[in-house]
Amino acid sequence: MGTRVPRRVPTVSVLAYEGMSVFETGIVTEVFGLPRPEFDVPWYELTICAPRPGPVRVIGGAALHTPHGLDTFAEAETVIVPGVPDVSAAPDPEVIAALRRADDLGARIVSICSGAFALAAAGLLDGRRATTHWRYADLLRRRYPRIQVDPNVLYIDDHDVLTSAGSAAGLDLCVHLVRKDFGPAIANAVARRMVIPPHRDGGQAQFIEAPVTADPEDNRVAQSMAWALTHLNEPITVEMLAGKARTSPRTYLRHFARSTGTSPIRWLIAQRIQASLALLADTDDPIEEIAAAVGFDTAVTYRHHFHRAMQTSPSAYRRSFRTNAIA
Repeated sequence: MGTRVPRRVPTVSVLAYEGMSVFETGIVTEVFGLPRPEFDVPWYELTICAPRPGPVRVIGGAALHTPHGLDTFAEAETVIVPGVPDVSAAPDPEVIAALRRADDLGARIVSICSGAFALAAAGLLDGRRATTHWRYADLLRRRYPRIQVDPNVLYIDDHDVLTSAGSAAGLDLCVHLVRKDFGPAIANAVARRMVIPPHRDGGQAQFIEAPVTADPEDNRVAQSMAWALTHLNEPITVEMLAGKARTSPRTYLRHFARSTGTSPIRWLIAQRIQASLALLADTDDPIEEIAAAVGFDTAVTYRHHFHRAMQTSPSAYRRSFRTNAIA
């Protein structure tokens, strides 16, 4: 790829409000606010803003203080709403006005959890597919019928407007934004520093009825998944995975779904797409070679699944990454 040419510092603003939990703001601060000199790229400039500058009381009796108001909030290139004070109440009209101004200025607008209600009230989700915490999905759908609410995913990237589910899904979305801006290598490094998985597919289930347990069957499923990650370039079937877990395919499918909320094939496709991102960003290998290297039978199959997962083509992703790297 050659040497990166430094670009200007991208700006991010996040909303703080009375009575909020600081966890979601902490997610944004951790991903975008900490300096990252080891990456040798101009990292984000983060600003915490409030509807009114000054002290903002948060859960637990503490307060944070910010001199930045909604004018500053609306002027950032990426604007993040981590929640709303009360999903049953109308969002602050001044916040709505600031979101509309940010949209007019061409900002990338992001919500975490119930923050989707503020974006919806501003009309920014009309006609779009969006998500929120599964507990609030029905209310969002009833109140804003023009939104295509999907309660079954971690996050949705609709280009300039992105929404995520509950708190931890906001972390996945923030790392996804880093991936869009700086590519998979830097995003993976950020995830590694935070000791989280480098990539969770946005389409992964929000809520799993029976999470991973101490059941030996589930432990064997985890072992089979670890094996698959080291053999992505080879043909892998459910039967092979079940064999690695020393169980029948039928039992394997049941335990896999219980442990992950998805199917083995869908998970495997997501891992292969993820593995291909670094090859697209960091090599000049033809698409056909990359498809084979991560285990797809043909480049056509690879392009199909890539587009479904990333909402773009492998070639467009490669061009976008390289444009971002020198912008």
